[in-house]
Amino acid sequence: MSMQKKKVAFICVHNSCRSQIAEALGKHLAGDKYDFYSAGTETKPRINQDAVRIMKQLYGIDMEETQYSKTFDKIPMPDIAVSMGCNVTCPYIGREFDVDLGLEDPTGCSDEAFVSVIKRIEEYIMKLKQ
Repeated sequence: MSMQKKKVAFICVHNSCRSQIAEALGKHLAGDKYDFYSAGTETKPRINQDAVRIMKQLYGIDMEETQYSKTFDKIPMPDIAVSMGCNVTCPYIGREFDVDLGLEDPTGCSDEAFVSVIKRIEEYIMKLKQ
């Protein structure tokens, strides 16, 4: 009998940058162990283009092919809910968050800022995998 994979959801307000990166990296690095989702309380018409570009450079992942910005009610209730770090108001998702990664939104910042956020997310996923 196959074990049901745990669902991990990465949540931030716009679901266009950090949570999208986390969903893509999760699937890429630990998709065999978990089902990964990302969502926000609001959506953006497209995923952050710097995030898309840098994820292609670093991992060869095209987030625009596999993902889109969506709200929390469009994904299954997760077993592990991860807040990306919302500074003031974290969206209420019907329960407490299990983890707050406390990551600053790199939107509008340098590539280095994006890479640093991506590496922190990767560390978290590698811990989950153990």
